[in-house]
Amino acid sequence: MSQDNMVKMECSVCHRVNYFTRKNKKTLKNRLLMKKFCKTDKKHLDHKETK
Repeated sequence: MSQDNMVKMECSVCHRVNYFTRKNKKTLKNRLLMKKFCKTDKKHLDHKETK
């Protein structure tokens, strides 16, 4: 995977970076927001894209 397509996903509650994913920056201009499982809170929470 190329590094320019990689995006960090941060938990909106505990603010830890739990996931890395890819994103097509040409088609998706806004920041990603996904429901993912947080290990520290042990539930599905919103994860947002960080820099």
